[in-house]
Amino acid sequence: MALELRQQLKLTQQLVMTPQLQQAIKLLQLSRLELVTAMQQELVENPCLEEVADEEAPTSPGESEGETSPDAEAESEGETSPEAEPAVPDPVEEEAREPTAEEVIGDVDWDSYMESRPQTSLAQGDDGRPALEERLVRGTSLAEHLRWQLGFVELSDEEQTLANLIVGNLNENGYLDEDLEAIASTVNTSLELTEKVLQRVQGLDPIGVAARNLAECLLAQAYFHEINDPLVLRIIAHHLDLLQRKDYRGIARIEDVSVQEVAIAARVIGSFEPRPGRQYSDETPVYITPDIYVHKVGDDYHVVLNEDGMPKLRVSSAYRAVLNRDNGAAKETRDYVRERLRSAVWLIKSIHQRQRTIVKVMESIIRFQREYFDRGSEYLRPLNLRDVADDIGMHESTVSRVTTAKYVQTPHGINELKFFFNSRIQTTDGEAIASESVKEKIRKIIGKEDPRRPYSDQRIAVILARQNINIARRTVTKYREALRILSSTRRREIG
Repeated sequence: MALELRQQLKLTQQLVMTPQLQQAIKLLQLSRLELVTAMQQELVENPCLEEVADEEAPTSPGESEGETSPDAEAESEGETSPEAEPAVPDPVEEEAREPTAEEVIGDVDWDSYMESRPQTSLAQGDDGRPALEERLVRGTSLAEHLRWQLGFVELSDEEQTLANLIVGNLNENGYLDEDLEAIASTVNTSLELTEKVLQRVQGLDPIGVAARNLAECLLAQAYFHEINDPLVLRIIAHHLDLLQRKDYRGIARIEDVSVQEVAIAARVIGSFEPRPGRQYSDETPVYITPDIYVHKVGDDYHVVLNEDGMPKLRVSSAYRAVLNRDNGAAKETRDYVRERLRSAVWLIKSIHQRQRTIVKVMESIIRFQREYFDRGSEYLRPLNLRDVADDIGMHESTVSRVTTAKYVQTPHGINELKFFFNSRIQTTDGEAIASESVKEKIRKIIGKEDPRRPYSDQRIAVILARQNINIARRTVTKYREALRILSSTRRREIG
């Protein structure tokens, strides 16, 4: 079979995304903090962009507070906008010949015990934000705290080396991750000496540090607090698995004691710290700053963008004159300035479009979820991206990008925008209810139960059925776990 080369013409249509359009779409899905970082980066890279001082910021209606369009700035300062320079191609008019952001963006497609205790949070100031010293001063790490204490302990050079090796092999919870034999072989010493040094480290603060397992950690704390109850010590040494499952009857049967005695011992053990290194962890709480505020004024809800700390951008007037051929600037210079000016104008337009789109999406969510804003989470209704997209005349992908990593402060707390989109659960009377509302009902049912006789998931399903919500037991289990609520056996209290 002979091979031959042919030329063939083919006419196709496809959407080509320009770099400017890609930037606009990227800006749309950025969180507020990411947007501020991107704007500051552009200020560094683009000489045609400058930041407006607060006292210069306009307050004209129709514009987002703290943001300025390039045309409005030019007029307010008596400067000549690019439109007034006929001698050179206008970058704004050239951009108008390409698809704008507004036109195109909308169309492009514990259960364990060790995790049950509260974390130590950072101190807060009067305004609810982290205190200034917590934000500026780095906390002492567990290793630094232990090495500081080792400076007051009499140890030989070999023992000091072993102690530092042990400290260096502690995980974030304060447990020793490395095998003692490996540590001993590292410095070519005996296992007996390594054991002795480990005991010295375990005597440091916090009590229980450098333990090799949970039982060793809890026993160290029991001995330190001079708790000599044999039942407490036996439970720690032999029955932690049953204790975590709250199988008090199983422990009572094995130890030949009453359930009440087991419950008392369990309370003692529960007062110990299972993760002694927790308070020195490098992990810090994440403080969420809302992108949007929803305020109720009278009977209406108003959407306000959070622009605190966001740079206010405008096109620098100093570079506009360069575009004039009469100023003697070289063609390469004018071309570079024209490109940077076009990029600056597009960035400002894209940011304005992003802000307007967020407001439109939030206003649509309020229309669909009015009962939530009036009455709370139990009254969330089913909602999907298409509902909002159809309401505001945009594509689902746009709504998806807008609701990603964006948070809103409502009268009922701070929620991610995706919180308002819930799957539909059909009730027996033909109405639909949101899955988040079902979770809230489960939370309230468990909150009202007798802690000595907690409801099983099957029992909760029966209670929901009486409220015309028919869901399977496994669905109740899934929702309960999503709420981080323990199973009935672990919620049961004795005595």
